[in-house]
Amino acid sequence: MRILLTTCSYQDTPGPHHELMESQGWEIVRERGPLSEERMMELAGDFDAFLCGDDALTRAVIEKSLPRLKVISKYGIGLDKIDIPATKELKVPVLFTPGVNHDTVAEHTFLLLLAMAKNFAYAIDGTRAGRWDRKTGSELFEKRIGLIGLGRIGQEVARRARAFGMEVHAYGNYWPEDIAAEFGIIRHDSLDSLFSSVDIISPHTKLTKETLHCVNAERLAMMPDGSWVINTGRGELIDQAAVIAALDSGKLAGYAADVLDEEPP
Repeated sequence: MRILLTTCSYQDTPGPHHELMESQGWEIVRERGPLSEERMMELAGDFDAFLCGDDALTRAVIEKSLPRLKVISKYGIGLDKIDIPATKELKVPVLFTPGVNHDTVAEHTFLLLLAMAKNFAYAIDGTRAGRWDRKTGSELFEKRIGLIGLGRIGQEVARRARAFGMEVHAYGNYWPEDIAAEFGIIRHDSLDSLFSSVDIISPHTKLTKETLHCVNAERLAMMPDGSWVINTGRGELIDQAAVIAALDSGKLAGYAADVLDEEPP
């Protein structure tokens, strides 16, 4: 079996999965994703399986991969980069791995949040430049954070937020009553209600037609001046033009993300 391995997080994370894969006697071809449709088209047709991240698995890529391609396995849970209707029509099984990265993403969310609150990038730049330029940051204690989505990642962000003494608000179709009760999460019945009640927004929901640009100019205007937005979900959840305008006006004091509308840029 010949496998195309593109997910960087799988490749870079230490653990027994490396030895397990190598022990099977498969041929593993490694690429550093996410790969564009153009690159996937160059590779398509020569593999029995894809172990992928957020690569562009379009209908054209899937069709060219047949008849050799037997399975697609996503390292993570977001399937929006895979043409699922095409995989169903062409009878290509798609697997995913819920729970594999919820702690990592939650930790990264707080890395970005703390870096922004404490002006960390500014301090690092100043130190490297040899400046003695102290800029006071903000505390997270008693800040109100709004989570869009309360799945595994949202729950872990809520857990960490409570440890920092933050007030946790959330909106989502899925509502785990036990987790909400444990962390005292305040439930909202609309995104408008959520945005108007918090200082920080952090989306942790899948990308759909309904959630595309769910963080937009109208909702940002509902937040207090000097608010923050964190995005470790999907770049397309955010209307980037609206965020830039909000930063310019002072409505937002900061925006921190590890995702873009188009990846790679």
